[in-house]
Amino acid sequence: MKAIKISAPGGLDNLALVDLPDPGKAGPGQIRVRIHANSLNFHDYLVVSGKMKADDGRIPMSDGAGVVEDVGESVTEFKAGDHVVSCFFPLWQDGPPEVDNFAFTPGDGIDGYAAETVVRPATWFTHVPKGFSHAEAATLTTAGLTAWRALVVDGRLKAGDTVLVQGTGGVSIFALQIAKAMGAEVIVTSSSDEKLERARTLGADHLINYKSIPAWSTRVRELTGGRGVDYVVEVGGPGTLPQSIASVAIGGHIALIGVLTGLGGNVPTALLMARQARLQGLIVGSRREQNEFVRGINAIGLRPVIDRSFSLADIAHAFRLQEEGRHFGKISLDF
Repeated sequence: MKAIKISAPGGLDNLALVDLPDPGKAGPGQIRVRIHANSLNFHDYLVVSGKMKADDGRIPMSDGAGVVEDVGESVTEFKAGDHVVSCFFPLWQDGPPEVDNFAFTPGDGIDGYAAETVVRPATWFTHVPKGFSHAEAATLTTAGLTAWRALVVDGRLKAGDTVLVQGTGGVSIFALQIAKAMGAEVIVTSSSDEKLERARTLGADHLINYKSIPAWSTRVRELTGGRGVDYVVEVGGPGTLPQSIASVAIGGHIALIGVLTGLGGNVPTALLMARQARLQGLIVGSRREQNEFVRGINAIGLRPVIDRSFSLADIAHAFRLQEEGRHFGKISLDF
C-alpha cells in the first residue's frame, strides 16, 4: 500500500511516498479502514515541517476518513462498508479533558492516516455525517470538533449571542457556520477583503479587515453597541489576545485554540479581570463530543468548506499552499 513518511529532521522536502506491507485483517476489537482522505491542520504542518519533532519514518496526518473493509471480533458499532472518520485523541473517549500532549495523537506521537489502509481499534473512529464525501468527513476530526467544542461544549452557545471569529482558516470557518446555524450574530476578521466577502456569503453579519483597521477591538465594540461579544474564537495567541480581551463582553468567553503569533506574550490581566471573562484553552475534544458533533451536523445540515484538494503524492504542495495562507476553509488530500 502507499503511504507518506517523514524523514528526520522533517521539512516539506523530506516527505516521501513509499510502499508499505498491507496491514492485514482486523483483529479483536479492531477495524480495517481504506483511507480515502485527509485534511490539513496547523498541527500537521508543525509536524511535517519539523517545527514539532516526530520520529524518523513517522506517517503524518491526524485526520483520516474512509470505508470499513473488515471488522474484528467483538466489534458491533461498525460493519464493512461503513464510512468512518478518525479521532484526534483516540484514547480520550469521554468525560472532562484528560490529555495535555500528543503522545497518542495520530500523525504525531503515533503513525497517522497518510496511508491507504490502516488497522486500528474501532473506538478510534466515529461514523460520519449523512451524505458527506470522504474529504468533507476528514475535516471534522480536528478543525470541526475544535470549533464545536469551543462554542457548543465549553461555550454553551445559544441563539442571539454574538461571536467574534478570527480569520478564515478551517476552525474559523467552522465556527462561523456553527454559530450561524445556531442563531448567533457573527463578526469575522481577516486581512483579505476577498476572503471577507466569501465569509459574508456564509452568513457573516459584520466584516473587519484588520490591516485597514488595526485597532479592530474598537470596531467590535462599536458593532455591538459598546457591549462586546459573547464569544471570541481566538486563533492568533499572544499577538491577538489583548484585543480579544478588549472585544469580549462582561462575563464573556474566549476560547484559546491557536498560537499562530507565538507561544508566549503579555496578557492584560487587569482588563481580563475587569471583564470577568472566561479564558479557556482547548485542544480538539473527546470521541463522545465528536459523535455529538456528527449528530449536530445531521440536524443543522452544515457542509464543510474545502478550498482545494490534492493527491497523496502532492502532500508537500498542499502544505505549501497552507504555509502561504492563501486558502479559505480547509485543504484536503484525496486518494
